[in-house]
Amino acid sequence: MRIYPALMAFAARYRRRPDLFQSFAVLFEGPGDLDEEGFERHLWDRVQSLADKDAWLGHPWDGRVAQEPDSPHFSLSFAGEAFFVVGLHPHASRPARRFSSPALVFNLHAQFKQLREAGRYEKLRSSILQRDEALAGSVNPMLARHGEISEARQYSGRVVDAGWRCPFRPRGANAGGADVR
Repeated sequence: MRIYPALMAFAARYRRRPDLFQSFAVLFEGPGDLDEEGFERHLWDRVQSLADKDAWLGHPWDGRVAQEPDSPHFSLSFAGEAFFVVGLHPHASRPARRFSSPALVFNLHAQFKQLREAGRYEKLRSSILQRDEALAGSVNPMLARHGEISEARQYSGRVVDAGWRCPFRPRGANAGGADVR
């Protein structure tokens, strides 16, 4: 119940002042012993709860992204703003995804657009890939550009195969009339 209002306030502050490199991080006290599949389940449970609250309050889905999780143009949307989520936890297989406690980092899609428009996106992406390779010995096989494959596959940081299906389901009137739990 504390995450949702803070996420809404973050989105509102960004709209008032859309500076680059703003993220909203949520740190959880635990559980700290989750394996990758367990962390992924918790991530999607939390994201689903936030999305259900958003739909219940009547916030529209950000029209710049798709709400169907299998779409290559999918992104989460809260308060009408698209977000890319990065999950971190102590037992992540990728070193860059390891953190002392479970965490979710919400990054606004609008910032990626700003970077592209400024001609800075590819250089930043290349730098991130180089650092990931230096740290882990290989580039994360789950990384993809928005529009190539659903970004939902990247959120938890776990390597998933082609048969993986996102457990997230959009809710409410802005998701085709499904009932909000």
